[in-house]
Amino acid sequence: MNRQAQAAVMFLVGGALLHAGGTNLYLRYVKAGLQPLVLAAGAVLIVAALATAWYEWKRARTRKGATPEPHPETEAHPDTHPDTHPEAHAHPEPRISWLLVLPLLALILVAPPALGSYSALRTGTALQQPYGYLKLPKSDPIPLNLVDYAGRAAYDHGRSLAGHQVRIEGFVAVDSAGTPYLVRMALNCCAADAQPVKVGLTGKIPPVLQPDAWLQVTGTYTTKQTRDPVNNGPIPFLQVTDAKPIPTPADPYDETWNN
Repeated sequence: MNRQAQAAVMFLVGGALLHAGGTNLYLRYVKAGLQPLVLAAGAVLIVAALATAWYEWKRARTRKGATPEPHPETEAHPDTHPDTHPEAHAHPEPRISWLLVLPLLALILVAPPALGSYSALRTGTALQQPYGYLKLPKSDPIPLNLVDYAGRAAYDHGRSLAGHQVRIEGFVAVDSAGTPYLVRMALNCCAADAQPVKVGLTGKIPPVLQPDAWLQVTGTYTTKQTRDPVNNGPIPFLQVTDAKPIPTPADPYDETWNN
């Protein structure tokens, strides 16, 4: 691939990064706090692409202006000096190299789905013991992050949850035994390192649960727990009193577990 083609691909990559960073698309790849870096990377690539294209254009003009006049003997016998025109023997770049552009177009036109129940059931829970617990509000039910509820239920044994109803949100995963879980994928940096935090559901569970569907669940703490078959991590349960479907959030990943 020549320099002009490289500049074109670099420009498209930069444009794709600016498009992703300027919309919610980047949240499918990295955490929200990295948006400025995504935008900066896109801007740098576009500037580099434009600089490369300008340099190649300037070099082509300089080369054209410096082309020597052909020698009369060379014109009369062009075959006697085959090495005087090396550019005539240059091989054109294969057109198939432009297929590199297709993934970029896919990035711009098609938003990839967030990791869901398939990954959650094949990855061990990432639940970690918190350093402490914030004071809960006095509202009832208490809106809680799923990871916060799981930490309080598994490691604080529900002491701060006693006597309260809580409301959590997540997507549905159902294991091979038919046990339903509410899940959030927690990440440190990007989707490549995302790991699930799972809360088992018991009580008034909807009769039909669609994997990967998002639910808002209201319920109370229960002492019921199980161990994750993948890494033996704790999975607490929630005694469900109400559940309703909700739209997939703009940011499907959870970032609170490592803060």
